[in-house]
Amino acid sequence: MLKLDYANCLSDRVGPHGLDPARLESGAEAAKGLAQLTAKLAQTRGTGWERWRDLPFGEARDAHLAGVHEQVERCRGKFDNMVVLGIGGSALGNIALQSALNPATWNLLPNETRGGPRIFVVDNVDPANFASVMDFIKQSDPGLERTLFNVISKSGETAETAAQFMIIRDMLSAARADKAGEHVVAITDPEKGTMRKICDDAGYATLPVPEGVGGRFSVLSPVGLFSAAMCGIDIKALLDGAAQMDERCTNDDIHANPAAMLAYLLVDLGLRKGKPNHVLMPYANQLYLLADWFRQLWAESLGKLRDRRGDDVYAGFTPIKALGTTDQHSQVQLYREGPNDKVIGLMEVADLDGGADDVAIPTGLGVEAIGYLEGKSLGRLLAAEKRATEYALVASHRPNFTITFPTLDAHHVGEFIQLWQVTTAYAGLLLNIDAYDQPAVELGKQATFGLMGRAGYEKFLRAVDETLVSSGHVIG
Repeated sequence: MLKLDYANCLSDRVGPHGLDPARLESGAEAAKGLAQLTAKLAQTRGTGWERWRDLPFGEARDAHLAGVHEQVERCRGKFDNMVVLGIGGSALGNIALQSALNPATWNLLPNETRGGPRIFVVDNVDPANFASVMDFIKQSDPGLERTLFNVISKSGETAETAAQFMIIRDMLSAARADKAGEHVVAITDPEKGTMRKICDDAGYATLPVPEGVGGRFSVLSPVGLFSAAMCGIDIKALLDGAAQMDERCTNDDIHANPAAMLAYLLVDLGLRKGKPNHVLMPYANQLYLLADWFRQLWAESLGKLRDRRGDDVYAGFTPIKALGTTDQHSQVQLYREGPNDKVIGLMEVADLDGGADDVAIPTGLGVEAIGYLEGKSLGRLLAAEKRATEYALVASHRPNFTITFPTLDAHHVGEFIQLWQVTTAYAGLLLNIDAYDQPAVELGKQATFGLMGRAGYEKFLRAVDETLVSSGHVIG
């Protein structure tokens, strides 16, 4: 199972920038308070917007696995390309799973080697990016005829995904006519909404966005499971790992509950020790995009103007992603000698050093300066680089922790996802904020509707024009 090593967040390692270990002892106020929060989460799990907590278990799990496998079997062997249309929580988890659990060269492999379609997650409306993907699809052999579109939108009214889908639908109608519906699997509200009506009218295959599961908590639902299964990822193992981690996170002993410990460390270091910037730095390229997924989860869940009492608190922490060893040469200078306002989370995969995918460094070059590398391996070098960075951070009194994957597989990625989701739930309680709403996102959406001419949103068009009236303060 995943391991969390938090020793470098304590004062006996990083001095006054760390937490006093006595605060974490059994019977201490913090430990008792976290036990109470564990009991509270046990009461609210599976209700309201905490229904994500039960996705790896019981009826929800069985229904989603059955529905996803049914659609995967229907599509098996029919498609060489799959385009996922979604944004935010409807895309970041899909991208992260693909990056973590399939080769970086997946889309370049021959069809017979992949055993699943190429995958393109189009999560922005940048026209150049969208056009380049569509041009590739149309120019590939046999193009649209062998392409599946997976549109993910609970309501169908998210502007970015709606615009993409309108283009795709028109393209399919022109090129595939009466077979257009065979090329779409939509993941949407099972009962209501604009996308639900479109799917019902057109006869598109659908999978559910579960009720009470917000986008950033949806990766372990059909939102993330369908594209993963289409590309050969073991989604049962993914859910098994999440379930195992969730069970660990029900323990009222903070020393046996990694989510409670992680939340307490990050919130306390953020509030009491002036460290509101939280870095996630994996030492494995395949884990890098899980840091992107983490950024949305942490930022959108915890960044809140008001607490549950209605007081202005400006809560939240700034998530930052980095990559070891790459960012040792671009960011660690700041982390060690810049403001001591960060907690750095390091991630490692234990069996990259000496495992099946390790790469040996040859002997015999005969250059003294780099002779120490001969006969070693890239995995050993990567592990040494991580350990050296950890040491250097401690030497500079910079709090850091390490999450260790025994091996990189679906089970442990599932553990990681559930760990951070439960950690976020704890952090929301510690901050006394609602971790499940995102009111600040809505104003931008409404202004977009106004700027694009949607009826009923004219006041936002006027507000934008009045607020951003040309000031003359422009160079060039």
